[in-house]
Amino acid sequence: MNIGIMTSGGDGPGLNAVIRGAVRKGIRAHGFSFTGIRDGWRGLLEDDTHPLHMVDVRGLSGRGGTILGTSRTHPYSQGGPEQMRTVMERRGIDAIIAIGGEGTLAGAARLADDEGMPVVGVPKTIDNDLDGTDYTFGFDTAQSIATEAIDRLRTTADSHHRCMVLEVMGRNVGWIALQAGMAGGAHAILIPEFPVSYEQIFDWVRSAWDRGRAPLVVVAEGFVPEGVEDQVADRGTDKHGRVRLGGIGDHLAPLIEEATGIETRAMILGHLQRGGSPTAYDRVLATRLGMAAVDIVLNEGWGQMAALDGTDITRVRMADAVDNLKLVPRNRWDEVQVLLG
Repeated sequence: MNIGIMTSGGDGPGLNAVIRGAVRKGIRAHGFSFTGIRDGWRGLLEDDTHPLHMVDVRGLSGRGGTILGTSRTHPYSQGGPEQMRTVMERRGIDAIIAIGGEGTLAGAARLADDEGMPVVGVPKTIDNDLDGTDYTFGFDTAQSIATEAIDRLRTTADSHHRCMVLEVMGRNVGWIALQAGMAGGAHAILIPEFPVSYEQIFDWVRSAWDRGRAPLVVVAEGFVPEGVEDQVADRGTDKHGRVRLGGIGDHLAPLIEEATGIETRAMILGHLQRGGSPTAYDRVLATRLGMAAVDIVLNEGWGQMAALDGTDITRVRMADAVDNLKLVPRNRWDEVQVLLG
C-alpha cells in the first residue's frame, strides 16, 4: 500500500515528528510505501508530490516546521475530490494521512464521509481547541514558549517597575493564555471564553501593584472585554478572507496605564509560538499519533483520526472531533481566580 501524507493549515512544532513516526512504522511494520504531498491539499490537487523514504525522515523528531510545507488551500477548490482521485490514481496513492487542525480535519472528514475517499487524520493545533482528543501536539511547545516569555518579561518589568501585557495566540479558546499564565504567575489572565470588564482588569493590576509587584497580564488574541462586541483585529484579512487577529495587547496597555497610573508596555508573542523545536512531550505525542494513523490506514478506518485519551492513543471519527471547539471549561476558569490580582 502506498500512503500519501500531507501537512495542512497552520504549522506547529511536531509536524515532522508525525511524518517520521508514520513513515518508519509504515515501512518497518507493514511494508508500506509513502508519497509526500507538498503544501497540504494544494499538492494533491496540483499533483505536487514526491516519494518519501526512511532516509528522508531521519533526525526529524526535534525539527520544527514541516518538510512537506503547508498551505490553507481548500480541498474542494481546483477540481476538488475528482481531481484528487485523478492524481491518486496517477501516483498510485491508496490512502491519505492528513495532518492538521480543525479546518483540515473538517475537510478530511467530508472527503471520507461524503465522497468515500480513503482519508484518515492526525490532529494538530497549538491552540489545543480540537475536540475528541485530550491534547494536540504543538500545544505543549506553545505554552512552554509563552511561559518562558512571561519569565523574561517579569525581570524587565521588575527592574523598571512597569506593568507588562503579553498577547498570545488563541482565536477562539484560551488554553495557551490559561496554562502559561498559571505557570508564569500572571496577575491577570484574559481568555475568549470568559469576558471580564475593563475595571476588573484594572483592579487585578492595582492589586498586584499595591503588593509591591510589577503586574503581568496575559491575554489571548481573541479576548473581547465585557461590553465590547468585536475582537480586536487591526491587521486586515488574509487571502482567504479570514480576519487576522492581533492587537488586543496594544489596545489594553494604554488603557491600563491611564486607569492605574502604572507605566505599561505590551508585547505580542505571535508566530514565535509556532516555531522552533518541539518539547519532548510534543515529540513523543506526535510520533505516537503518526504511528497510530498508519494502523488506522491498515484497518481501513476511513474518516477516523488518531487521538489521545489520558495516556492512551485511541481513534475517533473526525466529523465528531470537529463538531465542537474544546473550550476552557468553567471549572478551570473558576479555579484560577484565586491566583489573579
